[in-house]
Amino acid sequence: MMEEEVKKTGTTILAMVCKDGVVVATERRATMGTLIAHKVTKKLFKIDDHLALATAGLVGDVQILARYLNAEAKLYKLSRELPMPVGSAATLLSNILNQTKFMPYYVQLILAGYDMKGGHVFSLDAAGGSIEDKYTSGGSGSPYVFGVMEDNYREGMTIEEGISLAVRAISAAMRRDSASGDGIDVAVISKKSFQEVPQDKIKKLMEK
Repeated sequence: MMEEEVKKTGTTILAMVCKDGVVVATERRATMGTLIAHKVTKKLFKIDDHLALATAGLVGDVQILARYLNAEAKLYKLSRELPMPVGSAATLLSNILNQTKFMPYYVQLILAGYDMKGGHVFSLDAAGGSIEDKYTSGGSGSPYVFGVMEDNYREGMTIEEGISLAVRAISAAMRRDSASGDGIDVAVISKKSFQEVPQDKIKKLMEK
């Protein structure tokens, strides 16, 4: 029920594991019912140099959860002199969500990252459920994303192929879901770095 309510808030987010990293993408529109409240909403948060959080749901809830996770990742690195493993970050976030399940955060989240074991993508629901997969999507536009991904995703894709597929999938959602739109943000996390894809490159891919 909570997942259905989150979908009604309007958003499209996705992440996928590629050969040498993970690709995370979101659109930018924020809605209040039929009103387009904001056209440059940030839904993709850099948690650490190897971690990203893509968010759907209430803006206040997603922002505070991103701040919590960012602080915990920094504390982990300071105390252990190692970056927090992606699975550990997903478990921590799952526990935070589960502790408030009777007055839940109104969110649907994707945690993606790259660590010593490779690339990882976790889907998290408002009750704290955490499921790892090769690719996933969330928000009101997710049915359209899954339609594109089911036919076109394959294991071992290059990062460049992943970027192209992410833009294609988000674009499909933006064409059919009125709550999604106003541009696309894409980030790539590899063994070497966290990089946001330049907007001119995204626009060229959208034109295709």
